[in-house]
Amino acid sequence: MKVYVVGRGAVGGFLGDRLASIGVDVAYAPRNLDAVTPYDADVAIVATKSYDTDGAIVTLRKALAFPEKCVFVCPQNGVGNEEKLAEAFGANNVVAAALTVPLDRDRDGNPSVAREGGGLAFAPVGDSAFNWLTATFASTGVRVLVVPDWRALKWSKLALNVVANASCAILNVLPARMIHFEKIFALEIRMIREVRAVMAAMKIAPIDLPRYPMRALIASSSLPSPVARAIMARRIAGGRGTKPPSLLLDLRAGKTHSEVDVLNGAVAAAGSAIGIPTPVNSVYTRVLDDIAHMPQLWAKYRERPEALVAEVEAEMRRVKALKRGA
Repeated sequence: MKVYVVGRGAVGGFLGDRLASIGVDVAYAPRNLDAVTPYDADVAIVATKSYDTDGAIVTLRKALAFPEKCVFVCPQNGVGNEEKLAEAFGANNVVAAALTVPLDRDRDGNPSVAREGGGLAFAPVGDSAFNWLTATFASTGVRVLVVPDWRALKWSKLALNVVANASCAILNVLPARMIHFEKIFALEIRMIREVRAVMAAMKIAPIDLPRYPMRALIASSSLPSPVARAIMARRIAGGRGTKPPSLLLDLRAGKTHSEVDVLNGAVAAAGSAIGIPTPVNSVYTRVLDDIAHMPQLWAKYRERPEALVAEVEAEMRRVKALKRGA
């Protein structure tokens, strides 16, 4: 089997290394499009950030000798990437994926497993089962789970990704500190409630992921706030604690793009389309996008939870006013 990986970050490097360890022929796409050469791949792994998916498709169109015979595996965060790949290469050639193995970097910058646990979940977007694909990944030693509903897979992973992510990025704090900001933590609970409401309205049922009981996590948000906070605080402290979340890493790196649009932004967009208010997700998306494009705005929010709370409260008042005027 020959595999072509676009995106040699932690996820792409980890999956490529695991496949190479069992004798799979793995090639990585160069960063420069002019350096891309044809490659006869059986599988293409799209492991770029979601805001680079369009560029990855351009690379794949140039690189793949026979794209109609290739399977496109999408372990990216957020929602919307599979739809782009399906439009470009056909839904029957696309497999949604969610990686929950905690990854880190060693001193040389190579991907490494931060701690044991997690795995890789697959769900075909089209009608093909791809049993050979899942068997290959399972033979690398990674725990593999196959689920039937790719939208449930990606939205359940989104629910995991949004926890202690955008809020920490906006405030420039680690999750272990965020959970001690009482009003911000209350917003986190409300944010998950918005995700749950949007998923329910879209008839997408949450599913458990390797290492993460997402059904229980999402359901816990419906409990009385003190109970929900206690449950989520334990999970955040035990799971992310002192590790900077992805959106915070991007801001600290000075990136002008952010995956918030396919995470909290996707919740806000879906809520707007179906009439579900999502004030917390909407504000998180807007504020983080503003900071990414105008870094000087970050000073307004760094370690200032009251500023973020005020933005959400203003949005809630706006939503209420719109309802009264409707």
